[in-house]
Amino acid sequence: MVTKPARMYTKVSGPAYTRREFMGGVPYPKITTFTQGNQNKSFEVELKLIAKETCQIRHSALEAARVSINRKMSVLVGVDNFFLQIRPYPHHVLREHKMATGAGADRISSGMSMSFGKAVGTAARVRSGDIIMVARSDAASAKGLKDALHKAAGKLPTPCDIVISRGEKEARMAGL
Repeated sequence: MVTKPARMYTKVSGPAYTRREFMGGVPYPKITTFTQGNQNKSFEVELKLIAKETCQIRHSALEAARVSINRKMSVLVGVDNFFLQIRPYPHHVLREHKMATGAGADRISSGMSMSFGKAVGTAARVRSGDIIMVARSDAASAKGLKDALHKAAGKLPTPCDIVISRGEKEARMAGL
């Protein structure tokens, strides 16, 4: 069976389903690295990717955003000249009721009205205003990091703001 589109899982409905000891066979999340780059160096500029809407972000979308930022920043400044942290963890288990598809499938299975479903993946529940990613770099490479975060925001199911901090003062997308 094919994986259903991500738009089916973006809305938050009902309580989170997280008790893995009661379920059999939950797939392992694709994202395994939540912090990247140089953790010990102090950087001048900090950028935060903030969710504008409440949603669920699938583990594959978090991994795609992480890979996108890492690839762009590794080419621009190298691995030791930036820091990236992904805040939410995909605890919520996504379920789906598999049904037959194709020609004549309507005669074979009509499905169940309140089906529980099998575990097909995991997602992180994010509320409006939550920080999704925190990235730090030097002032010279801050523009490239902002572009990388903007590109990664397109891979997430919610519109995002990029908040830039230099020491104590903050500016919203006004410029660097």
